[in-house]
Amino acid sequence: MSETNEEIAENLNIAWRFFCSNGYVDGFGHISARTADPDRVLITPHSLRADSTPDEFVMIDLDGNQYGSDVKLPGELPIHLEIYKSRRDVGSVSHFHCMHATSFSMSEHDLMPTYFLASIFRDGVPVHPDAKLVQTQERGVALAETLGSHRAALMRAHGIVVTGPDVIEMTAGVFILDDNAKRTAIAASMGKFETLGDEEMAEIEAEILSGRGPINRIWGLCKAEVAEIDR
Repeated sequence: MSETNEEIAENLNIAWRFFCSNGYVDGFGHISARTADPDRVLITPHSLRADSTPDEFVMIDLDGNQYGSDVKLPGELPIHLEIYKSRRDVGSVSHFHCMHATSFSMSEHDLMPTYFLASIFRDGVPVHPDAKLVQTQERGVALAETLGSHRAALMRAHGIVVTGPDVIEMTAGVFILDDNAKRTAIAASMGKFETLGDEEMAEIEAEILSGRGPINRIWGLCKAEVAEIDR
């Protein structure tokens, strides 16, 4: 059964508050999701507070036109618009400046899966070569081309973009991507480190995505943490 716009807004709000409480939003960052109408999107307004509510997410179309609101939108709105235009399979998009994952865009190492949950990124995490703010359609198109069919991309010396078919999987993807980066950085500090083999990653990825057990577990932790904040 398809989610209603109200349910999508509620999930975006849970995700946003989780990201804020865990340091993903360091003054920068925004998330979005397609609505029941795939040509319309709900997105965080510019500088959304950590104690957000579902009704604060803004309805826009894929040209950036707002519906029922005239609030300021994120300056890097083209990240979202151009990915949605090029990827009909993407239902949710996020952009953050996560320290550990972003650091790999400035190193000699590719951010490859070393931790089993990161097998969902087994096809790689490409690095977008342009570190500038994605404030124009041209730059948004270029970033979407770098992302290609991948789940995520690094923006060189800038940040990350993570997608998913819905808010729940996007949120888990952000968590897993940066967690894998932390674990890999620790392993690299010890010397030589290993990445997972493609055959075993394919098997693990299939298990993760078929039942979405670990993804739903991460989402459950997000919901529980936000509920605790509200107590």
